[in-house]
This record gives sequence, C-alpha cells and structure tokens, in this order.
Amino acid sequence: MKLNKKFTRIVFTFFILAGVSLIGSAQKPTLSRIIMFSDLKYLDIGASTKKGTDKINNNQLEIIAGGSDIWGKHDEFHFGYEKLKGDFDLSVQILSLSAANKYTKAGIMTRADLSDSSQHVFYQVFPDNSARNKNNGGCEFQYRLEKGSEMKAIYPDPNTAANQFNVSYPDTYIRLKRQGDNFEAYFSNDNKSWRLYTKFEFKMPDELFVGLAVTAHNKTDYTTARFESYRAY
Repeated sequence: MKLNKKFTRIVFTFFILAGVSLIGSAQKPTLSRIIMFSDLKYLDIGASTKKGTDKINNNQLEIIAGGSDIWGKHDEFHFGYEKLKGDFDLSVQILSLSAANKYTKAGIMTRADLSDSSQHVFYQVFPDNSARNKNNGGCEFQYRLEKGSEMKAIYPDPNTAANQFNVSYPDTYIRLKRQGDNFEAYFSNDNKSWRLYTKFEFKMPDELFVGLAVTAHNKTDYTTARFESYRAY
C-alpha cells in the first residue's frame, strides 16, 4: 500500500511538471535575431538613378535615395541587401520617410537579380496616408512576375481595411515572410500585434537578393528613410 501511494505521488508529480513545461513553452514569444545593417551590401539600381548614400549610427540605418520609381518595367532605387536561400521571415521598423513625392517608397524587397527589370516582391510604405490611386492606406504590396514585365500591386481592401494599415512614424513596422512559393506581408504599429496585409503565391528562385529598398519617385530630388530593428525570425 505504501509503495502504491509513493508511485501515485511520483506519477502525479510528473504530469504536473510536464504540464507546466508545456504551458511555459507555448507561452514563449517568437525568437528573433537582429540583422546588422553593417552586414548588408548597398548599391543603386537603375542606370539613371541619382547616387544614393547609406549611413549607420547607433543601430539605425539612414538611406538617402534618388530614383524615379520602383514601378513599370524598370526600377530606380537604393538597395541594402544580402543573399538568402530558401524561406525567410523578416521585419523592420521604419522611423521616418521624407516625401520627395506622394509616391516615395521604402520597404522590404526580395529580388531575383540586381538588374533594373528583375522579378521581385516589394512590401513598402509611403510617407503618409494620403489617397493614392486605388490605395487608401500607408502601405502597398507590389510585384513583377517576369523580368522586364510591368509591375502590379495588391491594394488594401476599401471595404475592410479601414485604418489598419496607416503609417504613423516612428511607430511603423512591416514584415515579409517567404515559405516556398508563398509570400505573406504583415503590418504593425507596435511590433507586437501583426495584421495580415496579403498572401501571395509567386514562384521565384530559391536564392534571392533580400533587403531594404528606397526610391524618391523623383528624378531631381532625394528622399531620406530611417530604419531600426531589422530582424529575422
């Protein structure tokens, strides 16, 4: 009888400890690592792009970029990138973006090559929340399906988006995730609650050029974009 009681206590204790362990692991936040801006390579894309600059200070990145646009069949912008193979999940805080044009853009880009007409996916923000064409928010998901083809965009749904995707610098975070041929874009104003912007299926090479892209959307002027907390999950 004593042995049975002891055995019962051991089994009971095991299940309690196991339960605590499982609950604890379920409540752990998603782990991430900071990507150092100094580990990226920087260059201007597009033959006629005004020369851009990049400066790193106190874990912040400042990109001053020219470029007529990232749109149509050819792109002009400044790019800070690394080569990534396979799946990824990246986020960045955008502290500010000056308006060289209503359509000035900054965001996370994944690119098949470094030509100005490459296939790519670009999840980006604008300087403010002004109405733009079919867009009623501060961000947009853009892509070029084939090298040299016209770009297209996925806009916020006017019936459901409301103000969910409004930029409010410096409280503006975007996130781009790849799993195989599936891309997902998310938006946040606090880096905690992420709202799904869109899902998009797109076959791209396994190894891509991935990083931060900025364009002035103005051939004669520059925009300044400031980034912080570039993370991989």
